[in-house]
Amino acid sequence: MSEQAIVFEEKPAAGGKRVGVACLNQPKALNSLSLPMIRALEAQLERWAADDAIAAVWLEGAGDKAFCAGGDIVALYRSMTEGSSGPDEGVEFFTEEYALDYQIHTFPKPIVAWGNGFVMGGGVGLLAGASHRVVTEHSRVAMPEVTIGLYPDVGASWFLNHMPGHLGLFIGLTGVHLNAADACYLGLADRRIAHEHRDAVLDGLLQSDDLAAAPQAAVNGVLRTFERESVAVMPTSAVQARREAIDELMDVEGLASQVKRIADYDGDDAWFQRAAKTARTGSPTTMAILERQLRETRLDGLRAVFDKELKLSIRCLEKGEFAEGIRALLIDKDKNPRWRYPSLESMDPAWVAGFFE
Repeated sequence: MSEQAIVFEEKPAAGGKRVGVACLNQPKALNSLSLPMIRALEAQLERWAADDAIAAVWLEGAGDKAFCAGGDIVALYRSMTEGSSGPDEGVEFFTEEYALDYQIHTFPKPIVAWGNGFVMGGGVGLLAGASHRVVTEHSRVAMPEVTIGLYPDVGASWFLNHMPGHLGLFIGLTGVHLNAADACYLGLADRRIAHEHRDAVLDGLLQSDDLAAAPQAAVNGVLRTFERESVAVMPTSAVQARREAIDELMDVEGLASQVKRIADYDGDDAWFQRAAKTARTGSPTTMAILERQLRETRLDGLRAVFDKELKLSIRCLEKGEFAEGIRALLIDKDKNPRWRYPSLESMDPAWVAGFFE
């Protein structure tokens, strides 16, 4: 990792306090997370948690295009395909990524995550755990693992299960892009603030007289003010407007029937058309894993969810579907993955069961 792949800074603030700023600094790669970046951020957060002078943390991505577009899946591909010891790197990646996500969920101080631009996969894992999750008019939030043969992880087994109705399963099956209003409606974000206010929001936090004595209130106050000034540029929720239609599509027995109804959509709504295309071309293995994982974690707490996801992700490193999805999308770029099973109907139940052993 370049020394600048993730940049840390401590900014002086009111009351003799400081705000720790962590910036994912790989804009050409849409700030995708590598294992060294994960380790650096985890260690820095641990130091900031123990430092009484640090009142809050600000987490962002460099550039205007992305907060974080996910993990460095090309490196994961190499770990799965190059050498007998390769998978160990993938195991380390998932182990430490989930530990970082859980650390953010349970961090003892406010973390403001500025989720501008693409927030996908591992980026959602960082955003979802922060105490104050900000999205902008440019935010595009997604869990698109169905297109690469993985499954929605980084705690998605927890936050998808907490979405209303059938929405969590639908979002996992289709990898739909969510705007700022969608993210707030679904519980993935808290505040919608125009990206042009980023500098003013951070400055307002640094200057807040409440920061030393009541950091949570200080952060809320600043974000509340700028959210009110951002209403005019914010989109409406595409998901909320389609909630009844999604629930109706999904209200059939069995995963195969649900996926067929999504894939067979023939209306003129471009949003549903994109969802249907993914349902037709995504990994049937991912879909089967996702549905079972959501059932089996429905009543689990966050720590148990991450434990189960780690075991499942290790199986995904071993079984080939994930590697094939990355190959087709990013290595050979033929966008023609040869999935192990072409459909849910053709799938051997023992194949799916093997992921959960």
